[in-house]
Amino acid sequence: MEGYILDWANMLLRWLHVITAIAWIGSSFYFVWLDNSLTRPNASDLKEKGVDGELWAVHGGGFYNPQKYLTAPKTLPENLHWFYWESYSTWMSGFALLVVLYLFNASTFLIDKNVYDMSPGAAVGFAVSYLVIGWVVYDSICRFFGKSDRTVGILVALYVAVAAFVACHVFSGRAAFLLTGAMIATIMSANVLFWIIPGQRKVVAALKAGQPVDPIHGKRGKQRSVHNTYFTLPVLFAMLSNHYSMTYAAKNNWAVLIMLMLAGVLIRQFFILKHKGKINFAWPAAGVACLGLVAFMIAPQPRQQVASNGGDAAANAVSFVKVQEIINTRCVQCHAEQPKMMPTAAKGIKLDTVDGIKAHAQLIYQQAVQQKAMPLGNVTQITDDERALLGQWFEGGAKTAN
Repeated sequence: MEGYILDWANMLLRWLHVITAIAWIGSSFYFVWLDNSLTRPNASDLKEKGVDGELWAVHGGGFYNPQKYLTAPKTLPENLHWFYWESYSTWMSGFALLVVLYLFNASTFLIDKNVYDMSPGAAVGFAVSYLVIGWVVYDSICRFFGKSDRTVGILVALYVAVAAFVACHVFSGRAAFLLTGAMIATIMSANVLFWIIPGQRKVVAALKAGQPVDPIHGKRGKQRSVHNTYFTLPVLFAMLSNHYSMTYAAKNNWAVLIMLMLAGVLIRQFFILKHKGKINFAWPAAGVACLGLVAFMIAPQPRQQVASNGGDAAANAVSFVKVQEIINTRCVQCHAEQPKMMPTAAKGIKLDTVDGIKAHAQLIYQQAVQQKAMPLGNVTQITDDERALLGQWFEGGAKTAN
């Protein structure tokens, strides 16, 4: 029953997280596009009202005319919409999902003893500290070097690269990718919580009190907002990466993570400039080059095929009894009718019967041999020789008896 409840919690939290993330990213993308698409008005009445930029758009059968004021309208409207719950709800649902899936199953999802041997408690502590330290370092960079956007950008990029390297040498590959995305997402939401919204509240309070507005609040909020839009695509990749073991299970997975996040930044840069009317295909080309380089780096090495002639085939044949022994020793702890390491069979895959092994032969080969993604964190300590035997068995026809 506990496993069933956790599965429901996982599903509902993931659903909520995706919904709120769409709302947050959608509004973020829209306002970046809007800011870069505004044109200065020619009408004297708009200039007199303090309108600094406007845009005409058509959508859903109606016409829209959003306007941006240089500071604020002379009279603040009573119904002023604030954009912050999209951010907060995305982070809270994401952190809850992290707790349910990773922190409650630290020994399975956070730890890979071949990377760094630690206790589940230590793994949880390191994971939470990783998120907190990420925000502290990033915020310190912005505080001390905020006057130079270029300096801040370089230092933040270097820190993210170092953090990714550290994560991939402390946690399992899957957890390292996800936690790096979670760290950046924490920075994004903390930007909204500690800088963007408080700055906007100070501006509104000053306007209502008839006091001059300090422009520093707008500058700081804008800087953090720009950072957030560059973070978006790297975070999205990191959150989706757990579905693609070929990335996080790669030999130099830290380099894979950095290169793929860089590709996201380069592609995002193209669209930001495009909204300003500057089209430079060098940016997406560089992003695609990063993707191509990673694809080349992690491509599976061709394996020697089992010989097709009778004598060599007999010599290379692997007994199914040996295959079943490996699976019983290394796999059924998570993939069985009643697994020992999980409440229910992971992904519903059961390998504790001959039929189960036969039905999932392709998946066993893909996950355990080609990508070496399973067992998770290699918690059951499968050896390279055992992986090779599984590969030889599959390539020889995945027979269930010899």
